[in-house]
Amino acid sequence: MTNKDNTQQSDAQSGSDGALKGMPASLSALISRAQDSQSRPPVERWHPDYCGALDMRISPDGSWHYMGSPIGREALVRLFASVLRKDEDGETYLVTPVEKIRITVEDAPFQAVEMAVVEDSGTAHLTFRTNVGDVVSVDADHPLRFAVEPETGGFKAYVLVRGRLEARLTRALMFDLVSHANEGEGEHRGSFGVASGGQFFAICSMAEVEQFGALS
Repeated sequence: MTNKDNTQQSDAQSGSDGALKGMPASLSALISRAQDSQSRPPVERWHPDYCGALDMRISPDGSWHYMGSPIGREALVRLFASVLRKDEDGETYLVTPVEKIRITVEDAPFQAVEMAVVEDSGTAHLTFRTNVGDVVSVDADHPLRFAVEPETGGFKAYVLVRGRLEARLTRALMFDLVSHANEGEGEHRGSFGVASGGQFFAICSMAEVEQFGALS
């Protein structure tokens, strides 16, 4: 097989992700090694030097783009997601043992796309699945937070997945979440929110509940 044939075969295997050529060597090596690994890399324990920014972007809908082109392969997106880390400076990085590369996250790096609600001995437990395969139960260590959507005046919700990385609930899932919301009890009376894992997460005051018609 000629070098040209090898190049064409490589591009064919990449499919819509042919634009990924030119990726930093450490990330390319990570892609190769990941074929036989199912465990998440210990990025919190890695402290490599900062190596600059990469033209990679996560859009508000959770889709990934490299050099202006969408990354279509789900396995590749999940791989990159596994080495994401958000640091104290508020920036998000792809981290390997030898490099730390900044990328752009326009909202949250992940999307929460499915929710399960389980009652156990009178305690509610909300569990979310993200678009990159994380499953997280809402509790004190994985809280929900809510923010106002400037464009609509409605609310959007986020759940902490790992480290400082959050998943934004899809619009449909936010409506499902609100269907489980009630006025809090005790110190939370007067607040409208949801309970999970023995914690109460306030969405807004009871006086603001009518605003949910404009949910983001």
